Amino acid sequence: MLQRKHLSLTYLELPAKEQEQAPLMVMLHGYGSNEKDLIQLAPSLHPGCTWISARAPHMLDFGMFGWFPLEFTPAGITVDYEAARTARDQCIGFLSDLIKEYRPPGNRIFLTGFSQGAVMSYLIAFAAPELLHGVIAFSGQLPQKQQVPEENLPIFSKLPVLVIHGIFDEVLPIAKGKETNLYLKNLVADLTYREFPMGHEISAAAITLASGWLSDRVSHITG
Repeated sequence: MLQRKHLSLTYLELPAKEQEQAPLMVMLHGYGSNEKDLIQLAPSLHPGCTWISARAPHMLDFGMFGWFPLEFTPAGITVDYEAARTARDQCIGFLSDLIKEYRPPGNRIFLTGFSQGAVMSYLIAFAAPELLHGVIAFSGQLPQKQQVPEENLPIFSKLPVLVIHGIFDEVLPIAKGKETNLYLKNLVADLTYREFPMGHEISAAAITLASGWLSDRVSHITG
C-alpha cells in the first residue's frame, strides 16, 4: 500500500495484482475519519481493481478529516452548502487527474463513499457523471438542495448505483436511505437499494453484496 501526495489530495493506493488497464475504484471516507479507513475493505470488495482512498482536505483533529463542515444540532445535522460545492469541485479535479494518470478502462472510475463520503459521491455523480462507471453509497443521504442538472440526466440515468443503508443507523436514520431510493429510482435504470440490520457502519453482509455488485459491473467493462 502506497501513500501519495503529488495530486490535489493525499491518498492511499492499493494496486491491482494485474495493474495494466485495471479498473480504478476511488473511496471517500466519512466525516472525522481518514484515508486509512475504507481501504481495509478493498481486498474483500474486488482484488482486480486498483484502489485509491482519498483523504478529505479539512483537518478536524489529529488523524480526523472532513470533506466539508458539519454542525450537529438538536434539530439534526446542518451543512455548509457552499463548502460542499467547493469540496465537490476539488474532488472532480482530483478524479480527472487520476484518470489521466492511471488511464482506467473507458477513462472512467468507480466511486464509493461512506456517510459524508457517500454524500460527496452523489454530489460528484450529479455534476460529472461522465467520469464514472458506477457508484456505491454506504450509509449516506442525498445532498440537500442538490439535484441532477437536466443536461446531465442522459448520462446519469445510465450510471449503475448501489445504495446500502442500516435499519438501525443512529447518525443518518434509515429514512435518509429510503428518500434516496425514492429519488433515484425515477432517474437511474440500474439502481440497487438494500437495507441491512446494522447501525452507522458497513457489515459483512453489506460487503458481500457490494462485492458481487462490483464484480458484475467490472465484468461489463473488462469483457
